[in-house]
Amino acid sequence: MKKYDRGLVWFRRDLRVSDQAALYHALKTCKQVWCAFVFDSDILDALLAKGIQADRRVEFIHASLLDLDGELRALGQAHGQAPTGLIVRHASAQKAIPRLAEELHVQAVFCNHDDEPQALARDAQVRGALAHAGVMLHGFKDHTVFERSEVLTQSGTAFSVFTPYKNAWLKKMEPFFLHSYPVEKYAAALAPCPSSHPPGVPTLAEIGFETTNLRALKIATGSHGARGLFEDFLDRIDRYHQTRDFPAVKGPSYLSVHLRFGTLSIRQLARVAYQMHLGGQPGASTWLGELIWRDFYMQILHHHPHAVGSAFKPEYDAIKWEHGKHAQTLFKAWCDGRTGYPLVDAAMAQINQTGYMHNRLRMVVASFLVKDLGIDWRWGERYFAEKLIDFDLAANNGGWQWAASTGCDAQPYFRIFNPVSQSQKFDPEGKFIRRYLPQLAKLPNAAIHAPWLAKPIDLQTADFVLERHYLAPIVDHAEARARTLARYAVVKKAV
Repeated sequence: MKKYDRGLVWFRRDLRVSDQAALYHALKTCKQVWCAFVFDSDILDALLAKGIQADRRVEFIHASLLDLDGELRALGQAHGQAPTGLIVRHASAQKAIPRLAEELHVQAVFCNHDDEPQALARDAQVRGALAHAGVMLHGFKDHTVFERSEVLTQSGTAFSVFTPYKNAWLKKMEPFFLHSYPVEKYAAALAPCPSSHPPGVPTLAEIGFETTNLRALKIATGSHGARGLFEDFLDRIDRYHQTRDFPAVKGPSYLSVHLRFGTLSIRQLARVAYQMHLGGQPGASTWLGELIWRDFYMQILHHHPHAVGSAFKPEYDAIKWEHGKHAQTLFKAWCDGRTGYPLVDAAMAQINQTGYMHNRLRMVVASFLVKDLGIDWRWGERYFAEKLIDFDLAANNGGWQWAASTGCDAQPYFRIFNPVSQSQKFDPEGKFIRRYLPQLAKLPNAAIHAPWLAKPIDLQTADFVLERHYLAPIVDHAEARARTLARYAVVKKAV
């Protein structure tokens, strides 16, 4: 006996069929199930208002929806249901979902949790509208392995330091938490879409957007693309701990955008990593640690929403950052990749050209903005939020506050990355720099990390003139370090 006659699955950041919690529960408890996605105008209109008509994230979602629609149709056909598929709307989600629930006469809407503040506010509005119509809204954990208050200290409070959280995470881990949801087992409940609500994904143009260079970058989209990337990563995961910090090497999994939009199940990834970790594989253990960091930042966001827009450690809000026209000039130089520090500039070229930045470089450029230029970390956080395809509020906020020493379990304020030594250590042959700063390509390896310190003979051999082909550093690192220590002294006094 099924609990409901009709149900609606609301897809959000979970764009897949396989091992999808909300879809599984809907199919299991409803006789008929429809699936929907809303291009939320409350979000998209804000982009268009800024003049952003070409956005890689919107295009990634669009391409992944085409994949999802195809998977739903195939799943329905395999169980004798046609034509199934994805109902897509372009409207305000908090209005569109209650309206669609009413039109389809469903008794329940199923979705997966999203703990970002705007999403929680949206879901509260939807829940209220549905309740007014006598429709239930059911939410499920799907975006993390452990969420909210599932991993707590012995005193029942949230962890604010990563290593104890990781230890508790691993101690709590059991196979039960990593089991897949057998969606296919109940797929016969997928309902044919009525003629009044035909399935299908509108074009980008129909929602007001243009194509980007996403396809030219060969960025894999949808569940099919995610599976291909994961299979490729498994062939080299045993070297992950050795290669992950070198931006010129194929070391990362490149799955962050797929975790962001749920085109691949976190349970599947964690299950494989955990099994290999138990088998003593250091690469898999290191990568599992990165997945645990992701859960950690999610629960920080849940328990400490004040961290969005403010320092996790309140005393750090007393820091006086650079301001005025001078600060704006420095910030623009950082955004444009014109700081005079090759690794920083190459990293900023990467994010501007591709919407992706290597994780090691995210730390380097964040430290440079905050501790070399003295710019408020929130400026950089916002820039990443605009540019990164894999932008995730919890991870982005956590990462920037880590670099600024304002967050939970952050690096101490007196530890300041040296952009030159970071370049020498993690891009020793200058391969990454040459890829994004071709004007430096002829410089020898010893000179490429700090061209202003190069020997005259090296510059002459490379036919390189600093002022003509590149630019001098906009700030002296040693002097900037001294200013940062003075700037953070207010924190030391407060403590």
